Amino acid sequence: MQSYTIGQAARLLGVSPDTTRRWADAGKVATHRDDSGRRLIEGRDLAAFSIEVAQTGTNEDDASYTSARNAFPGIVTAVKLGDVAAQVEIQAGPHRLVSLLTREAVEELGLEVGMQATARVKSTSVHIDRT
Repeated sequence: MQSYTIGQAARLLGVSPDTTRRWADAGKVATHRDDSGRRLIEGRDLAAFSIEVAQTGTNEDDASYTSARNAFPGIVTAVKLGDVAAQVEIQAGPHRLVSLLTREAVEELGLEVGMQATARVKSTSVHIDRT
C-alpha cells in the first residue's frame, strides 16, 4: 500500500500542509514515521479521511473552487487602484504576473502589497485568488 507524506496528502485534500499536520496531531488521521523520520499517512487511511473531509468540509476559509488549472502562488508586489479598474502584480517564483481587474474585486479580496495570492491563468485571462 502506498503511503503519502504530509505535503502530498495536503495537495490531495486541497488544504495546507499545516492543516494536515494539525489534523494528524488531533488524531483525525493516523500517521507513522518512516526510517528517516518523515510522517506518512497510509493510502487507505488517507482515502477514508478524504471522503470524511469532502462530506464535512475543510473549515478552511481560503478553500477555492475554480476551473482555472494554471495556478501561480506568489506574493503581491504592486496594487494600483483607479476609480473603477485596478492593476495587481504578483511575483510567483521567476514569473511576474499582472492582472487588470475591478477596483471592487481588489477591495473585496483585500489585496495589499506583501500578502500571498495566487494568479490563476485560463486562456488569455489572469484570475487572482487570495491565498
